[in-house]
Amino acid sequence: MEINQYERALEAVEYIQNRSDNFIPKFGIILGTGLGNLAKEIVVHCEIPYDEIPYFPVSTVQGHAGKLVLGHLEGVPVVAMAGRFHYYEGYSARQVTFPVRVMKLLNIERLFISSAVGSVNASVESGDIVMIEDHINLMPENPLRGPNETRFGVRFPDMKDAYDKKLNARALEIAKAKGIAAHKGVYLALQGPNLETPAEYRFAHIIGADVIGMSTVPEVLVAKHMDLPLFVAVVVSNKCYPIEEIKETTLEDVLRVVAESEEKLSALIRAIFNEL
Repeated sequence: MEINQYERALEAVEYIQNRSDNFIPKFGIILGTGLGNLAKEIVVHCEIPYDEIPYFPVSTVQGHAGKLVLGHLEGVPVVAMAGRFHYYEGYSARQVTFPVRVMKLLNIERLFISSAVGSVNASVESGDIVMIEDHINLMPENPLRGPNETRFGVRFPDMKDAYDKKLNARALEIAKAKGIAAHKGVYLALQGPNLETPAEYRFAHIIGADVIGMSTVPEVLVAKHMDLPLFVAVVVSNKCYPIEEIKETTLEDVLRVVAESEEKLSALIRAIFNEL
């Protein structure tokens, strides 16, 4: 009989624990496109390439290192994904979110997620930081689809309080004190990998999104399914609204803008770690 996802996650956890001498992380971190330098600030205890961990996918996107980093950030024990997986790479939604299951079973208390996004809010500029307070999911597959594993969570998780409003508010205060342009906003998740058309950007704005991206929400769904507290902060790599301000964007453009803004997000996360 084929083993289920819970048993696969346990097998991955056992492998990670054996490789890391049973290192126990307090927080989990997912580092998105162009945001891998925060991993360099971790005092490394152990690094494990994804292709060595049982059942882990392998990241195929430029700007993603593709390894699990265990160590200390600001003195806090963490497990960090230096590079994440995306539905558009050809993985299923369950494969994309499998590492979140594993981090939860490694006993993390909170998950921090970052990514690069486009702005569909005229007041949110390239290089700004946005703390996500809600989302709109238009991806074609849900990672919770299929038989429910009750050892992970309930069949119908309520998404009302998926995001930590108090921590978002504190993050905005910290950003203001540090002179970082920051906002709170709604994330719209689409499949990708193509960037959206002007009509699609207009649609995103009309339905209430502030930023738009191709990741994050599947991980949020799975974290909420397991009752895992979240903090999601994203970097705006390109402005997509108003329509007349749209410019043709390449991956190199995204990586350049994110690289210029990465230290701001890193400083914000380090400050939050110090408070928590």
